[in-house]
Amino acid sequence: MFGVGIIGAFFGGLLSFVSPCVLPLVPPYLCYIAGLSAEEFAQPGTSHRRKHIVLSALSFVLGFSTVFVALGATASVFGQAIRRLTGLEVSVFGTEIPLVSLVAGVIITAMGLHFLGVLRLAFLYREARLQVAQKPPGLLGGYVLGLAFAFGWTPCIGPILATILAVAGAEETAASGAFLLFVYSLGLGAPFLLAAAFAPAFIAWATGFRRHLFAVEKTMGGFLVLTGILFITGQMSVMSYWLLETFPALGTIG
Repeated sequence: MFGVGIIGAFFGGLLSFVSPCVLPLVPPYLCYIAGLSAEEFAQPGTSHRRKHIVLSALSFVLGFSTVFVALGATASVFGQAIRRLTGLEVSVFGTEIPLVSLVAGVIITAMGLHFLGVLRLAFLYREARLQVAQKPPGLLGGYVLGLAFAFGWTPCIGPILATILAVAGAEETAASGAFLLFVYSLGLGAPFLLAAAFAPAFIAWATGFRRHLFAVEKTMGGFLVLTGILFITGQMSVMSYWLLETFPALGTIG
């Protein structure tokens, strides 16, 4: 089941990257941490400049990955503690499921309905903003900016991240939860690095992809609602075992 969670975490990271709240921010973030104007960023550069942009992006990715991995470990620890303290189960459609799974399912479903426009949750419109000086932050500054990016979850990252954290909370060890969020960070961070390495091509692609952001948001909402229902009905583990039986190679991941 852990291997299935890893696939989901990586996909969740990719989906977070192309979300309406993240994709439009990528060029400004990369321009700032690399100390380039928008025009310079969009132009083909020398190998030296490309290396500088990629290193700056890497420091940013390491920053938000640090926070996410720590959250994954913490979620697992809290999940274990709650299971030990309560051990409560409830019956849903004749199936006994842990109370924590029911609560997680309700929260995830509500977030999915928010994306679908059925339910509006005001707190998901809030985000933290970091006031920065008008000069390139350098590698250390890029790392700190990555930390701020993680702590100030945008409305689009929050629900997906919360879903991954709910899965991490079900892991048996803190290391497993941390690894799950490390994979999520890979899914979110890899496109950042590709955008930095191939800036002109990324700008052209992102400009064309923006017309699909509404569809991406609704797709995210649908996936979250489906995931929440699987948690609520106790079918998440059933589906995971089915995937492992159908695709045995998933069991070798992680």
